[in-house]
Amino acid sequence: MARAIFTEEHEEFRDMVRSFIEKEIAPYHAQWEKDGIVSRQVWEAAGRQGLLGIEMPEEYGGGGNTDYRYYAVFNEELAKASASGPGFAVHNDVCGGYLLGLLNDEQKARWLPGYCSGELIAAIAMTEPAAGSDLQGIKSTAILDGDDYVLNGSKTFITNGILSDIVIVAAKTDPSAGARGVSLLVVERGMEGFSRGRNLDKVGMHAQDTAELFFDAVRVPKANLLGEEGMGFIYLMQNLARERLCIAVSAVAGAQSAFEQTLEYAKTREAFGRPIGKFQHNRFTLAEIKTEITVSRAFLDQCIDKESRGELDAEEASMVKYWTTEMLKTVVDRCVQLHGGYGYMNEYPIAKAYQDVRIQTIFGGTTEIMKEIIGRGLGI
Repeated sequence: MARAIFTEEHEEFRDMVRSFIEKEIAPYHAQWEKDGIVSRQVWEAAGRQGLLGIEMPEEYGGGGNTDYRYYAVFNEELAKASASGPGFAVHNDVCGGYLLGLLNDEQKARWLPGYCSGELIAAIAMTEPAAGSDLQGIKSTAILDGDDYVLNGSKTFITNGILSDIVIVAAKTDPSAGARGVSLLVVERGMEGFSRGRNLDKVGMHAQDTAELFFDAVRVPKANLLGEEGMGFIYLMQNLARERLCIAVSAVAGAQSAFEQTLEYAKTREAFGRPIGKFQHNRFTLAEIKTEITVSRAFLDQCIDKESRGELDAEEASMVKYWTTEMLKTVVDRCVQLHGGYGYMNEYPIAKAYQDVRIQTIFGGTTEIMKEIIGRGLGI
């Protein structure tokens, strides 16, 4: 089915992204999987190619283009290539939304040139050991002392946690005020008292650095406050929709990649003297998968179009995130089954996909939380 949301310019950009992945990511990804982290060089290469900060103002090295569809194309091609190592989506889609909307002029001049060049890698730290989807339950505090906030606490499951140079940290500047006491601070690499724990050993996505972060009386200048004090929870709610959309983009593209791999396998792998795709059960399974992906993509494209016009709301983002990630999980599981024993071998890409996709229904808000958000809008 033809996709109406992309123009010729988007498809030209897609060709460039594919070339970038082929040259700068594909030859190295297997080694990054073993290392548990990607090289900083790939970030700098992405910056030179203009793939970081596409929406940021041109005077700071960005692309000056706020059309979200370019990020969607980038994320799709990364997912199709199983390039789960570089945390570009967190840098671009997630952190970018906060930076574009909340940085003042001094902060833009300080951080955006490096952000766009790949010299400053961005992360966002919300989740804590005892607070995941319930952001109001965070325990980290940042108490104002003179011209600094004194930040104490810890965060976990932070993508880009090892490589990051600037981290958007959610903390309570007024612990007695509930959600109204949450603020966002930008913590910079090298600040005294800021340390990183383990590069976490995950089930999948092994090349992507995911870390624990610790803040022990870190003095964060008031100049590093992002937006207004006490508005952090609202900012988080406003920006989570785009985070969930970018996860959905990768989910549908990942499902398409798994389907294409499996279809090719079904055409060439033989059993009982004929290709396994000739058996009705297998053919019906592939037909179901193709239909599920096509239907999911139709809804996804509506959401991408809405986000490009600034109209995507939290409920729609929750629906597309819930539906597409659950679809991805079941699609990849069936694709592994169709591969038989070879689907369990790490030398086959479908095995890597099986490990990587399990997190999709968890991060960015679990499926259960997505249903709760949707349910609140039902009026019952």
